[in-house]
Amino acid sequence: MANDLYHKIEGYIKNMPSLPTSVAKVLEVCNNPQTSPADLNHVISLDPVLVGRVLKLINSAYYGLGQQVTNLVRAIIMLGINTVKNLALSSSVVGNLTASKAAAGLNMEGFWRHSLCVGVAAKAIAKKRAVDPKQLEEYFAAGLLHDIGKIPLNAVLANDYMITVSASDRDRLSLVRVEDRNLGINHSTAGAMIVKSWKLEGAVGDAVVYHHNHVDYDGSHRDLLYTIMLANRFASEMEIGFSGDRYPEKPGPSIWEALDLDTEIFEDIVPLVNGEIEKAEVFLKL
Repeated sequence: MANDLYHKIEGYIKNMPSLPTSVAKVLEVCNNPQTSPADLNHVISLDPVLVGRVLKLINSAYYGLGQQVTNLVRAIIMLGINTVKNLALSSSVVGNLTASKAAAGLNMEGFWRHSLCVGVAAKAIAKKRAVDPKQLEEYFAAGLLHDIGKIPLNAVLANDYMITVSASDRDRLSLVRVEDRNLGINHSTAGAMIVKSWKLEGAVGDAVVYHHNHVDYDGSHRDLLYTIMLANRFASEMEIGFSGDRYPEKPGPSIWEALDLDTEIFEDIVPLVNGEIEKAEVFLKL
């Protein structure tokens, strides 16, 4: 990758709307296994916007409660610390980046709909595999943000990225391969730069960096990473949204075997995904 291109992308990422201080603090507090709802309440209560998001979520159709919840600590207890953490992260990122001007290569509405589908599908697959319910929102957040590296490529390279997306379609090749061929950088590499800049440690960051390069992954979130890969494939096959990649590479047999799944899982989760996408859009509208 040419140094000037690297520095342009790096400069764009530095100027991207950063995570609000309160959201960064939420992530920091939640990464401590000893964190309690009261600890999280102390951080969130300093940010009226985040308080509003948490209360709006717990009282939304997504949870379908019969009574109004107005107490923040109670809302945190009912939602769970992990859900609140990923709500803060997801809504902040999507809200900030959707507001930025889109370049020609990607339609941002289609991009976020694809990303939302991957998040919902990953969560549905994890649920079918009886993953700990407290971890399900991490699957959602990882799926929602897995392609975030496309945003700086789309913005910095503009016409070149539009040509790359078109070439991927014309040559029937995965977008990540054509990005490497045409640009000398792919969206996973750009995503890694965002992960480093925003200190997105853990499962979400791993999914952003390794969802096209799992063979090099030796971290502790393998199940989540593999699930994101399957969910990405599902979104492509179902043609829900569009992230510029009409011909993604198929997950190999080792991915399916590691999760003890077969392709029937896609049929199983269709009703779940269709129902949940509409509900999960609350994350984009908060």
